[in-house]
Amino acid sequence: MSEPAITFYRLQACPFCERVTRTLDEYDIDYRSRFVEPMHSERTVVKRLTGKRTVPAIVDESTGVTMSESGNIVEYLEKTYGDGAGEGA
Repeated sequence: MSEPAITFYRLQACPFCERVTRTLDEYDIDYRSRFVEPMHSERTVVKRLTGKRTVPAIVDESTGVTMSESGNIVEYLEKTYGDGAGEGA
């Protein structure tokens, strides 16, 4: 089986991360989780990917999209994989 296209960078017990998790699960999107360092200053992996040290962040290899901020991620997932996907909505 191939690796999931989406990698989801998150923190334990982060409400913004949970919002993204709910959306991924709602649309039955396959993803892999990467839990990041709790110390903001040590989140170099996320900073390298998104230019920021904030989570949640996703990398979608199927579309080439890398983004952070839960609101933006949820909107992207809904448009790309959700009910409006493929309808040009």
